[in-house]
Amino acid sequence: MTDRELLELAAKASGLPLEDGAFGLLDWWNPLTDDGDALRLAVNMNLLEKHAFIDALHEENERCNGDYYSATRRAIVRAAAEIGRAMQ
Repeated sequence: MTDRELLELAAKASGLPLEDGAFGLLDWWNPLTDDGDALRLAVNMNLLEKHAFIDALHEENERCNGDYYSATRRAIVRAAAEIGRAMQ
């Protein structure tokens, strides 16, 4: 799955509209790169205690070669995207 697809599914799961005025949501919201966006997503969706997040975190820690911040952001987005995918 591409980063854009992950972000779109995460946005859907969190109830964020993909279109927002002149700019689309993904032009200003990116929890894959922004710690604040990732933390707000995790807290709003209560992801930090869900198995999907914990499993994704273990996988991303290996994939991100020790960049724990990046791994955590990716795990948050992956867990939210899985919820978004289940909503389709």
